[in-house]
Amino acid sequence: MKKIYTKTGDEGMTSLRGGVRVPKDDVRIEVNGTIDLLNALIGKLIAMPEIGEEWKPFLTKIQEELMVVMSHVATPLDKTNPRVLHVVELTEQMERLIDELNAKAEGPAGFILPGGSLAKAEIHIARTIARQAERRLWTVNRHYPVNPDILRFMNRLSDFFFALAL
Repeated sequence: MKKIYTKTGDEGMTSLRGGVRVPKDDVRIEVNGTIDLLNALIGKLIAMPEIGEEWKPFLTKIQEELMVVMSHVATPLDKTNPRVLHVVELTEQMERLIDELNAKAEGPAGFILPGGSLAKAEIHIARTIARQAERRLWTVNRHYPVNPDILRFMNRLSDFFFALAL
């Protein structure tokens, strides 16, 4: 394994793909930090026994795609990114799953209080982090255009977590 620390960020700068240096609080770095947090929480969900085995492969697929999304966000506009996005397919899958979950849901419609079990509470945290990441992506989009498919994917991801928590 290569050395973990480089000391190149000690002065408050970090690198985008291709080596472009930006401040650590650049909006692209900020949104990627939020997506990274979401990805870590999804990893926790996958590790929880209360999450059914049938959901774990799909959640892993979401994690992998979030890494690709982060790569695209961190690619300067004048650079190309060889990593292929699968957000359109995943968004369509999530829409089908949301419809299925919603059809089976029991309980109140509209706003609900997060909780009920540790797993459901964690899913609601994932939902709120997905919403936060989506808001940050819209901020990035004002300065550095974001693929609209990524924006739709992040919007649907929070909806998916809401439906999954039901």
